[in-house]
Amino acid sequence: MQRVFWSSFAAATAIYLVMVFWTMPTISDAAGGMVPFDMRPFGYTAQEARNFLTSLTADGRDFYLSVQLRLDLIYPALLGIMLIVGFQNLFERPWSMVFSFVALIMVSADYLENYMVATMLHSGADGLEDSVVSFASFWTRCKSAAATLAIVGLLSGAALRVRRRWA
Repeated sequence: MQRVFWSSFAAATAIYLVMVFWTMPTISDAAGGMVPFDMRPFGYTAQEARNFLTSLTADGRDFYLSVQLRLDLIYPALLGIMLIVGFQNLFERPWSMVFSFVALIMVSADYLENYMVATMLHSGADGLEDSVVSFASFWTRCKSAAATLAIVGLLSGAALRVRRRWA
């Protein structure tokens, strides 16, 4: 189990670093410095989405749809595996199951967010409906909240494990 945890941790971290230091800055530059949808943990309004899509160049849109969203097909699954294996190793039932469920919510919300972001990118600013933006923003906020809970849970479990070993 530790091998699975550390392998998924290393792969997820590598992809995260690629996204944070390459794909997201590339997309932001192509949108005149605006923050991509994936990096807005508190969501976005319809007007903010339209402004982003209006500012995003055609090459930036293509890059978002191809490179970023392809990386974001792999990243949630790897992060979810890492978290669930970590929870199973750090916590007894029922807490391992509760935190694993939170991780599954995070992964599901991330995939739904990706689908909705792709829908918005294909729609463009002129064809974008407010309901699509609201739905996309909802999944972005859900992903962010669940990810925060999951990471805090994992770090708390690791801290408790270290504390027990030193006590």
